[in-house]
Amino acid sequence: MNAKDNDTLSAIDNDECYEPEFVEEAAPLTSTDVATEADEQPPVIEVLYQDEHIVAIHKPAGLLVHRSYLARKERFFAMQMTRDLVGCHVFPVHRLDRPTSGVLLFAKSSEVARQLCEQFADHSIKKQYLAIVRGNMHESGTLDYALKQEFDDIGDKHVDPNKAAQEAVTDFQPLLNTEIPFSSGRYPSSRYALIRLSPHTGRKHQLRRHMAHLRHPIVGDTTHGDGKQNKFFREHFNINRLWLIAKSLQFVHPVTQQAMHIETELEAEWLTVFDAFGWNDDQLSSMPSMLLS
Repeated sequence: MNAKDNDTLSAIDNDECYEPEFVEEAAPLTSTDVATEADEQPPVIEVLYQDEHIVAIHKPAGLLVHRSYLARKERFFAMQMTRDLVGCHVFPVHRLDRPTSGVLLFAKSSEVARQLCEQFADHSIKKQYLAIVRGNMHESGTLDYALKQEFDDIGDKHVDPNKAAQEAVTDFQPLLNTEIPFSSGRYPSSRYALIRLSPHTGRKHQLRRHMAHLRHPIVGDTTHGDGKQNKFFREHFNINRLWLIAKSLQFVHPVTQQAMHIETELEAEWLTVFDAFGWNDDQLSSMPSMLLS
């Protein structure tokens, strides 16, 4: 990996901004690795917007943003794939969990990366997500619930485990509810909701942890979610993923000062599930909230 990959911002105290120690060189490949990689097909990324200063892509679920100590044998990464696609080096400016799909923003220079990371740090960037959660939801609200930092045994071995919980705030809004006549536990039917989530802060796994705290875990969350629901959803729909997508980003362009609104489309698998839930095109298209304006 190019040394420029480390030219991101560790000085800003924000979970979403990248820190250099999380980015490292690729481990040497063994003959087994090479044989395995020869058969592996790259995921598809889509450029949603680019100019001479920034580029935004749609990151598919399952794709890591960049190489790290946790993924030495992975072959494909959003940062390298974006670099190859646009023909220049790119700098990551925020995190998007591996199982989460959606809008991912890169800068084309370290200075633009610094300015974008400052916007993330001061919470001036507006982020909106869609998620499918367990149970029906009927009221919107704001959850202000501080989160203790989640530590990794290797990457965070020098971090104080007694560090105080950090402020974490999320707006949530139910969009559609459904009940399907299939049991996923002790009840004869299963209930789900499509919700919009707008985090004001960027703590690690914030949306997943906040929805679990509200007893409406995001379906497919293997860390904080409901194992029985995850298994039912995976087997019933034959789709294995976290049902969370970064639908849009709104921010001020760091160079032109133009107001930017970058939004992505839902993957086809979402529409497959919507159809199974009985949510037809008229219901979806008639909802102003689905526009995420």
